[in-house]
Amino acid sequence: MARYRGPKTKISRKFGESIHGFDKYFERKKYPPGQHGNQRRRKVKSEYATQLMEKQKMKYTYGVLEKPFRNLYDKASRKKGITGENLLQLLEARLDNTIFRMGLANSRRFARQMVSHKHIKVNGVVTNVPSYSLRPGDKIEIKVKSQGLVMFNEAPALGAPVHKWLEWDGSSLTGTFVSYPERESIPEKFEEHLIVELYSK
Repeated sequence: MARYRGPKTKISRKFGESIHGFDKYFERKKYPPGQHGNQRRRKVKSEYATQLMEKQKMKYTYGVLEKPFRNLYDKASRKKGITGENLLQLLEARLDNTIFRMGLANSRRFARQMVSHKHIKVNGVVTNVPSYSLRPGDKIEIKVKSQGLVMFNEAPALGAPVHKWLEWDGSSLTGTFVSYPERESIPEKFEEHLIVELYSK
């Protein structure tokens, strides 16, 4: 299963923000990576470079490689509405991202591992595809045999997710993907129009 396996802190330093969640190493070095660190003089970025950086930032945030990301963009461009917002909604609808948003994992990488190790069921069926695209109304639950594992012991205490498009019942360890999120509800700060401009060239 293809995924990025490189250093996370280096990527966060590249974008100037911790895109994988809290990172104590990033807090120590909030300047770009490289031999000369924060002493290097940076040139003004071109329009293309700015657009490319925004695309890379979104890809690394959601843990998606180039080909599946492009496929999601093509799907978003065929849907009605604003392409950039459609793209974000499709990324938010991924199963691994939804597990992360529900608070069952402290990172998308950990959520991806939960899914690939067959701990999660969607509509009563064990699903081990992290990129599985959820639809409004889909039910998500932790497999009964997995509920006793240490990583799920704190799940009931995590409470309901703070996101409006999700529902979570800590007593039964089940949740629902209620709807696709509105753009203003997604906490990450992206300039998705730059990605649309990049792919439109």
